[in-house]
Amino acid sequence: MSLVNTKEMFAKAYDGGYAIGAFNVNNMEIVQGITEAAGELKSPVILQVSKGARAYANHTYLVKLVEAAIIENPEIPIALHLDHGDTFELCKSCIDGGFTSVMIDASSKPFEENIALTRKVVEYAHDHGVVVEAELGTLAGVEDEVNVEHGKESYTHPEEVEEFVSRTGCDSLAIAIGTSHGAYKFKASQCTRNAEGILVPPPLRFDVLHECIKRLPGFPIVLHGSSSVPQEFVKMVNQYGGNMPDAIGIPEDQLREAAKLAVCKINIDSDIRLAMTATIRKYFAEHPDHFDPRQYLKPARQAVKDMVAHKIVHVLGSDGKA
Repeated sequence: MSLVNTKEMFAKAYDGGYAIGAFNVNNMEIVQGITEAAGELKSPVILQVSKGARAYANHTYLVKLVEAAIIENPEIPIALHLDHGDTFELCKSCIDGGFTSVMIDASSKPFEENIALTRKVVEYAHDHGVVVEAELGTLAGVEDEVNVEHGKESYTHPEEVEEFVSRTGCDSLAIAIGTSHGAYKFKASQCTRNAEGILVPPPLRFDVLHECIKRLPGFPIVLHGSSSVPQEFVKMVNQYGGNMPDAIGIPEDQLREAAKLAVCKINIDSDIRLAMTATIRKYFAEHPDHFDPRQYLKPARQAVKDMVAHKIVHVLGSDGKA
């Protein structure tokens, strides 16, 4: 099987009440961990590359790693997606370089400028058999090149979605309903605390999601910033020398509910980073004499695989859907 685009993936996910996991990749171990989990669970998967990942690992290396994953996992559909492309030139480079899906994120621009740039990317992408994700509304938080201060984010306005999709021709739409980038998705002042003193984030704006669904029947919706920041890994990081106070994510039950609706793609990055880093920190503490990267990257890769398997089964519901 070769790389696929997401059009058929999303159509099946929409009808089946599940979502496809879009996991950010930066190196070999992450690609292996994600695709091994997806392969064993017979789940379609999206491997997405950010502008920062391309700068870190090089476009060619990342594409070849994904091609290797396809050879090793021939029974599952795999799409290669550009996450948060911010210019036409970046999107064009990825389209020309073998990606099957790109995101043009012009959500920080005025409505008409967002439409104009998105439409330009759509026209080029569709001419090359590539699908396009666009965004309305802005998420708070920090992820690679994306940095939006809390208080400056904005929810998607449902009354704009029909015009935006119609005029741009985009294939899926990322909306802002209260998710956020990074491991610090909310300030403590935005949250409550449960009996154990753990922060409880504000609920997602399902009213906004439902209104978008009503206005875009059958159209695939995307959620960014959807890591849940498992507290056992935050604790492990802090236990072994890290410093991550009040890191908190999106409750998994809310994401599962969204996946049963029109949300066909859920982006997960921070949870992978957290599992990998916590595992490496623990390994270093327990084996201070080791220096071979294979020794600590092997359990780190397994941690990525375990995290992705958990998400596929318990959050996305995409197991057995390949």
